[in-house]
Amino acid sequence: NSRGTSSLLKDTIPLTEFSASGPFEGHDLLRRGFTSVKNELMPSHPLELSEKNFQLNQDKTNFDTLRNIQGIHAPLKLQMEFRAVKQVQRLPFLHSSNIALDTLRGNAECIGFEDILNDPSQSEVMGEPHMMMEYKLGLL
Repeated sequence: NSRGTSSLLKDTIPLTEFSASGPFEGHDLLRRGFTSVKNELMPSHPLELSEKNFQLNQDKTNFDTLRNIQGIHAPLKLQMEFRAVKQVQRLPFLHSSNIALDTLRGNAECIGFEDILNDPSQSEVMGEPHMMMEYKLGLL
């Protein structure tokens, strides 16, 4: 009788193939957050895309100016510093202020909209701290 059940198990599909993928997958709120239709829509105004990429465009202009004035080494050094500073973060469930990045860009003493009303995209992420840390480290 045990041979009969083993032959039946051999013909079954492994459980790994039942993982959530494709059009019928379940949405993981812990890792991906709430779904929003607004994120999938096109920009409603032509300037909206420009405003979203304002800091990127400003950095590019500053790097071009710096390259013309001081040579290729200056923007490359600054880009390496930006990259190193962006990697320093707090734990995934805590808000990171990125004060070092603001200092490198020269925005440390400027008061902006996100300082007063807080940018919703940088708000504190609520969740299970242990699960979020394990996911960030690749243990899950």
